[in-house]
Amino acid sequence: MATAKPRTEGKAAAPGRARRYWLFKSEPDSYSFAQLQSDRRTFWSGVRNYQARNLLRDEIRTGDGVLFYHSNAEPMAIVGIARVVKDGYPDPTAFEPKSDYHDPDSDPSDPTWFVVDIECVAPFREPLTRERCKTEPALADMMLLQRGSRLSVQPVTAAEWDTILRLAGQKETW
Repeated sequence: MATAKPRTEGKAAAPGRARRYWLFKSEPDSYSFAQLQSDRRTFWSGVRNYQARNLLRDEIRTGDGVLFYHSNAEPMAIVGIARVVKDGYPDPTAFEPKSDYHDPDSDPSDPTWFVVDIECVAPFREPLTRERCKTEPALADMMLLQRGSRLSVQPVTAAEWDTILRLAGQKETW
């Protein structure tokens, strides 16, 4: 694995790089959007899938937009927007023996798992259900809606982002 590069912090997309968009899944019993609203900011920890880890470590950057999705819930739905406020860095929970996400094989000098910091931007007035998204032709190729798609961190195209915001009656607020 490559050594982690130093990261920057801030609100705007990195110079010369267009803002990108992502969907982060969380079970509301584990960490809900309401909890993010209360906390205002958190680090997105506990990801233990290598493909999602690679996105957190290598692709997701400060200023990127995040759709917050409640998975394993009734109904499963996109419930709000967050923003990445700190690029990827080693997941501290991997090194905490009492953490549910402890990984005894992760070495602090060559970490396996990464997190990004996100902050709450805005809740949706009404959750945008997975079922509603499935009826929208512009979202037909969205990773979230593909059979077998279980990745907890996944890319969203700019067109999908715009469609989701339109369906939710949400204006981009930053």
